[in-house]
Amino acid sequence: MERPRDHRLVTRRHFLYLSAASVVGLVATACGGDAPATSTTAVQPTTAARQPTAAPQPTAIGQPVPTGARPIEQPTPPPRPTAAAAAPRSYKEPPLLAEQVKQGKLPPVEQRLPKEPMVIAPNDKVGQYGGAWRTGLVGSGDTPWLSRTIGYESLVRWDKDWKQLVPDLARKFEVSPDGKVYTFTLREGIKWSDGQPFTADDFVFWYEDVVLNPELTKANPSWFTTAGKVGKVEKVDQHTFKMVFEQPHGTLLKRLAMNGAGLFIIPAHYAKRFHVKYNRDGVEKMVADQKLADWAALYHKMAGVTQGIGDARWYNPELPTLFGWAITSPYGAGTRMVAQRNPYYWKVDTAGNQLPYLDEVAYDMVNETEVLTLKALNGEIEMMDRHIATPANKPVFTDNQGQGQLPLLHHDPGQHEHLHRAVQLQPQGSGPAGDHPEPEVPHRPVARDQPAGDHRRGLRRPGAALAGRPEEGVALLPRAARHAVPGVQRRQGQPTARRGRADQEGRRRPRLRPDGKPLQMTWEVVGNNQPWIDTANLIKKHWRAVGVDINVKPEERALRQQRVKAYEHDVTNWGGDGGIDAILGPYWYLAYASFNSFAPGWALWYENDGKAGEEPTPPAKRQMELYDQIQITPDDGKQKELMKQLLDIAAEQFWIMGISLPANGYGIVKNNFFNVPEQMFASGQEFSNPGATMPEQYFIAK
Repeated sequence: MERPRDHRLVTRRHFLYLSAASVVGLVATACGGDAPATSTTAVQPTTAARQPTAAPQPTAIGQPVPTGARPIEQPTPPPRPTAAAAAPRSYKEPPLLAEQVKQGKLPPVEQRLPKEPMVIAPNDKVGQYGGAWRTGLVGSGDTPWLSRTIGYESLVRWDKDWKQLVPDLARKFEVSPDGKVYTFTLREGIKWSDGQPFTADDFVFWYEDVVLNPELTKANPSWFTTAGKVGKVEKVDQHTFKMVFEQPHGTLLKRLAMNGAGLFIIPAHYAKRFHVKYNRDGVEKMVADQKLADWAALYHKMAGVTQGIGDARWYNPELPTLFGWAITSPYGAGTRMVAQRNPYYWKVDTAGNQLPYLDEVAYDMVNETEVLTLKALNGEIEMMDRHIATPANKPVFTDNQGQGQLPLLHHDPGQHEHLHRAVQLQPQGSGPAGDHPEPEVPHRPVARDQPAGDHRRGLRRPGAALAGRPEEGVALLPRAARHAVPGVQRRQGQPTARRGRADQEGRRRPRLRPDGKPLQMTWEVVGNNQPWIDTANLIKKHWRAVGVDINVKPEERALRQQRVKAYEHDVTNWGGDGGIDAILGPYWYLAYASFNSFAPGWALWYENDGKAGEEPTPPAKRQMELYDQIQITPDDGKQKELMKQLLDIAAEQFWIMGISLPANGYGIVKNNFFNVPEQMFASGQEFSNPGATMPEQYFIAK
């Protein structure tokens, strides 16, 4: 069946290299095989009239709220409540589940759904049951793709246009005028994938028995903390609870809607089996039998996150879930990870069909991105953009689009840079550049005298050296964020004459470290991202021309993340997070998160209230003070004013060096794979793509 599509011009859009800034040190996986995913015969559910293409809507009780996710200069009035999709009068289910009901293995669909299910208005039309969505994972640290495809469920969520927050697991939420109390009302009757009730007790358990337990929680969750004080969870009734803070929490709802934000939602009835407070004898026996260090290691293995292994949601198939698909073949257990339909999923379409439409989602686990590219060209991937949507692959996918096999998706940028290069700042002089690298490291525009690349492939556009800024047209653009630097960025106008002559004459004179030795650095780059490797090698030539030698070192993603957090690297790079919402993604404007920062020692100091890491310089401290104020400021306009001050400091200090602006973005989708929006925002930690488009409504037309 041909997929009708309006193929818009992609040359008007920026490209985003999809990357995540979370989850490090996961177990290694084997190279994936080529066997197709198993699937069942699709059966057409009862259908309604064709629905107009529209954003998925919340239930009637939920109210969307303005958030300022895309800052604008002039304040806008709050949007009117979004019209909810009409609630169906009766419900239907997939034939596979209907058969299990007949056999007495499952209760009827009406008993599995909540009292008020979330009703989804399909993007294209009511779908068909059956089939598998085949996609893939690369290496040992690729779990962000899992969160973005099947794991985007939280109390609230972004709509697909990234304009407002809408209810999700919570059917409604309220915020006190002072921004200190957030009240969430859950959808009554939601059940975990094992059929047990999902209630306020799950949140009370997380707070009282996980957050407040020092053996399980070494540092308070940053998103649940204001002014250094952790929040509280107070139960109102079985379906209502409050999050209470001593100071206002200005960004809580946005953080609850970020990619992976639902990690803290734990099935208490299951997790208690591995907690000494509830099952001491059983826990001690399991710890001994499995030869684990302590009971905390057991708990994290079964229901939490284990350092060096990862999130139990992807590694423990016994852990109940609220996702549309439940893990049956876990990550790292073979060459394919599989998640199958959750019979207790709590969403329906406008015709009353229980979602999801697809029976399963299958991820081939490979070590090389080229394998996934070949699978896509062979028709073995239904929809994907991560890893394979590279500039080099675009001509091949475009040719297939012309043959009607792989229509392209189009991406608006979520980042403000294609690539940043970050020279590590080590305040105590332990790094190669001494106590501040600017006098020694060339902040030189890259390839300005060279062709920008093959625009058919959508390669990067050259740009000025950028000090980290939100994307063009965003109101938070600071007054000094853009630096067109002809040669070397010199601090306080005091370069040495020797360096000046070297730049002007173009001769290669070695730059010297404070100890008098030649300045040589290693650039660590993610090994499966060839465009980044190519860019680093191009920059290597430019730096050499001004006396700096670098060694480009590709390495596995998890290792790169681990080395950055331990600040063992010299130079590294990443995409420009925070291109649209700089407040939620400030990684490249201030030392905010040690797992991905230009100054991980400073970030560690900030994360631990000065009890770890290295003390920042006064400008960096001022940024941290401003960001603390932002997080306790409930007023969106005041948040923007404070963020502008923070960005001005980033521009003045020139913490990081931008390389190029994003090029045109795309993804691929098979022509029989429906309900995937043709236009979407590219993903980042602040926004989940394709999760925000609700993949539970995707379907395969037979």
